[in-house]
Amino acid sequence: MYQLQLSDLTKKEFLRDYWQKKPVVITRGFSDFQDPLSADELAGLATMDQVESRLISLVDGQWQAEFGPFQSFEHLGDKNWSLVVQAVDHFCEPAAELIEPFRFIPNWRLDDLMVSFATVGGGVGPHIDLYDVFICQGSGKRHWRVGDRGNHREFAAHEALLHVDPFEAIIDVELNPGDILYIPPGFPHEGITLETSLSFSVGFRTQSRVSLFSALADHLIDQDSANELIEDAGRPFCKAPGEINDTDLDLIKEQFAHVLADEALMRDFIGSHLSRAKHELDRCEEELGGYTQADVAQILVAGADPDAAKQGGYSLQRLGGLRAFYFSDILNRGICYINGEPVSFDVAIAPMVKLLCDQVTLSPQQLTPWRENSAFIDFVTEQVNAGYWYFAQV
Repeated sequence: MYQLQLSDLTKKEFLRDYWQKKPVVITRGFSDFQDPLSADELAGLATMDQVESRLISLVDGQWQAEFGPFQSFEHLGDKNWSLVVQAVDHFCEPAAELIEPFRFIPNWRLDDLMVSFATVGGGVGPHIDLYDVFICQGSGKRHWRVGDRGNHREFAAHEALLHVDPFEAIIDVELNPGDILYIPPGFPHEGITLETSLSFSVGFRTQSRVSLFSALADHLIDQDSANELIEDAGRPFCKAPGEINDTDLDLIKEQFAHVLADEALMRDFIGSHLSRAKHELDRCEEELGGYTQADVAQILVAGADPDAAKQGGYSLQRLGGLRAFYFSDILNRGICYINGEPVSFDVAIAPMVKLLCDQVTLSPQQLTPWRENSAFIDFVTEQVNAGYWYFAQV
């Protein structure tokens, strides 16, 4: 497990002074850092159809970009190119552990773990991101420059690359293994590789108003909700039929206000929308639907057995990239949200469902008190059969 050290800052001080305010370098944020996967393993992911990947290179002063899957990298040479792979946490459990130290930020804000391999001179060019990112330097070295927020002109350096004009740096630093660079949205930055390297970016993203309203509209259509028409009985005589007057404007705005004021509807929308996976989940198709309640009960009992305990027992592990959330008040009414859907459960197991949403792994010790609870066994069986959780030998 990776242990995050924020230099002389506490996590509360970091959130107060830096989060969404200004970038900062965290020297040796991870001490004795070891890459959770190799360059070859990353390249292997980039050959898979379900994995989102890009190759970015600078050739004769011109930026080039290609989208995966890729068959080979041998033709690229040893300089001026980068391989960028999204959502590595969905496909590589050791890499997903890099997210755990950042759980002091709510899970609904998490985007994914992006990993990049770069040769000397490689990078993606100067650009601005619209999300918060912790760039964790793995093996090798990379030179980073970060500018201040401001009116920066962006342009298309390639149809797949949006770059920004040259900027004055407020941070100019070389990152070594274990160093972390935090960059909030809106700050221009550029990283250039000094030694062949791996970088691990833990990204946190919110959504624009337009994307939220668009998703809300889709949700209302899917649920066949909010079909009430505007009513205007008692309308006064109209002298200017071409005008939309202030009274009518308020009447129309009330239609939106009624939707936003519907607490149950908004909770259902937010829980479903935010829990939907950002990228394809790497579920084990062979095991879907393969467990009975008796199988799960046997695993839970075996995990608590003294002989099994000597080997560590069995933990319950959440699938990489799976999103599971709850609202505290309706959790106690037996509802949570998993992968875009509301899920009902027996209220008696609410404490364990909360843990399943809060934690990626439940230890054998946490599972033991519930190993004979039929409601919990039923719930776990359903989730394991969906491919959302799985048992792992500790």
